[in-house]
Amino acid sequence: MKNNIPEYILGISAYYHDSAAALIHHGKIIAAAQEERFTRKKHDAAFPKLAIQYCLESAGIALEDVSDIVFYDKPLLKFERLLETYLAYAPRGFRSFVTAMPIWLKEKLYLKKVLRTEFEHFLRNKELNNKEQVTKKHAVNLKFAEHHQSHAASAFFPSPYSKAAVLCIDGVGEWATTSLWQGDKNTLKPLWEINFPHSLGLLYSAFTYYCGFKVNSGEYKLMGLAPYGEPCYKDLILEHLIDVREDGSFHLNMKYFNYATGLTMTSKHFDKLFGATPRKAETDISQREMDLARSIQAVTEDILLKMVRHVHQTTDNDYLCLAGGVALNCVANGELLRNSPFKDIWIQPAAGDAGGAIGAALALWHQHYGQEVINKDNSKDLMMGSYLGPHYTNDQIKEYFDSIAAPCHFHDDEALYPLLAQYLDQGKVMGWFQGRMEFGPRALGGRSIIGDPRNTDMQTTMNLKIKYRESFRPFAPSVLAEDVADFFEHKTSSPYMPMVAQLKSALLKSVDQSKKGLDKLKQVRSLLPAITHVDNSARIQTVHKETNPRFHQLLSAFKTLTDCSVLINTSFNVRGEPIVCTMEDAYRCFMRTEMDVLVLENYVLLKGEQGEFQDTQDWQQEFELD
Repeated sequence: MKNNIPEYILGISAYYHDSAAALIHHGKIIAAAQEERFTRKKHDAAFPKLAIQYCLESAGIALEDVSDIVFYDKPLLKFERLLETYLAYAPRGFRSFVTAMPIWLKEKLYLKKVLRTEFEHFLRNKELNNKEQVTKKHAVNLKFAEHHQSHAASAFFPSPYSKAAVLCIDGVGEWATTSLWQGDKNTLKPLWEINFPHSLGLLYSAFTYYCGFKVNSGEYKLMGLAPYGEPCYKDLILEHLIDVREDGSFHLNMKYFNYATGLTMTSKHFDKLFGATPRKAETDISQREMDLARSIQAVTEDILLKMVRHVHQTTDNDYLCLAGGVALNCVANGELLRNSPFKDIWIQPAAGDAGGAIGAALALWHQHYGQEVINKDNSKDLMMGSYLGPHYTNDQIKEYFDSIAAPCHFHDDEALYPLLAQYLDQGKVMGWFQGRMEFGPRALGGRSIIGDPRNTDMQTTMNLKIKYRESFRPFAPSVLAEDVADFFEHKTSSPYMPMVAQLKSALLKSVDQSKKGLDKLKQVRSLLPAITHVDNSARIQTVHKETNPRFHQLLSAFKTLTDCSVLINTSFNVRGEPIVCTMEDAYRCFMRTEMDVLVLENYVLLKGEQGEFQDTQDWQQEFELD
């Protein structure tokens, strides 16, 4: 620490879902990762011991070299909200109260002590701490940021903007569910907030639950299902469930919800309103669920658009930053980009709780220590492409495959990319493991499964034989940044897949408009059918030579061969499993699925050349399906 300014700050999020760690050095983000990637437990909420270890190793330091550790929310405020909510609804919610209190009284209420104990154990463990021994007594300097402050900081400080409105929308933090901030250079000023139990995130999660998907992970499915339905329940939602004002503020009718004090998201009144009990997980999806998904998606988009227009009218800003779980709704984000009055929008790629680790560290650096943000020009952000995780060298890769006697082939770059383009053109599905692992929920060409979007069978093949997930789930395209306007109704940079755009009309094909529900899935809608959703949209990633040169080279080689600079890009994992992190994870996933090719840096493995795979785990039982 120099002049009381820390050199390293470690931010962590934990104990709810998607725990993570992030390390900044003199205000620059240098490493970040979710704990799930190392433990292989999806949405792991435990203390992020292994993520912290990775961050320290990536910087070549020990925990005692970190001046400040900052947690992403304030547990005592959250406990206050919990108690006040139970008192307000008493005697309702007694079962939920009895369930929650032992956990709080044992751990969460004393989280500061729990965290100190965890870090002291970390200091004593020489393997974790990256040093043979701790050379001096080190007091853990632990601080706490507020939940929405962490979200806001994660969105504004890494953004390209020196001045912007910052909107945070999620389920709930301590009290806030929606908050607006004014970002200006190194300051973040809170302007207003909407508090629990009135929550747009929890409203969407209530429909996720009611449609039979898992809350906090199944919201993507609800969003993907929406285009198959009609918004026939929209008026019913607006009449009974939520009162929306012209400025986008809202008030929920809690008669229909059970999340404030109960063990479920919705109440018996919700069931009566929509004419049935919640769909059971893994049962057939009916037109009713599709229509419900479309309806709540439409309501969400309308509320967000009203809110964002009001924000623009009442603040002096040309730019908008978004964070919080609702900011991962890429369909709504696309609507905001096209129809809001802001010049541009930047969305934190790890917009959920994991990103709070980055935000907490940056909030401390800029707001507490008053350090300036540098090198902002409204065009380039400071997230390093979100490539903030571990990476492996060709030597490490060769050593691993030699150790398990897995046949592999080395190709230098000049030979590698044309060869891989040929494989993709032949319809092969490829595991792509390159550079540093992505931080956040999206695969961005670091840990991806890729394929040819022109192939009419590719969506079904990848969903059912590779990802082992529902057939209706769409796949995202990655496109050369310089070519995005040739394929999509989109012109700006989109490196993190934050929003959807329509395909160019010249690429579309006529279809039978009378088809309903999942029958829409069977129609070839465009010249790129594998990435075209049933509403002719796609969640796009623009690939930039500056941030991911190897993925850019692969797309360029595919373009040279096929005149198409678009590839399918989906996360390198199967359903219920976190995205792969290590070489071992990648090989295991490759051998468990019907992928044809695996590429790790310059090494290529072909499925047909591999021997029998001795799988020591029942992976379909190991991972929790969601």
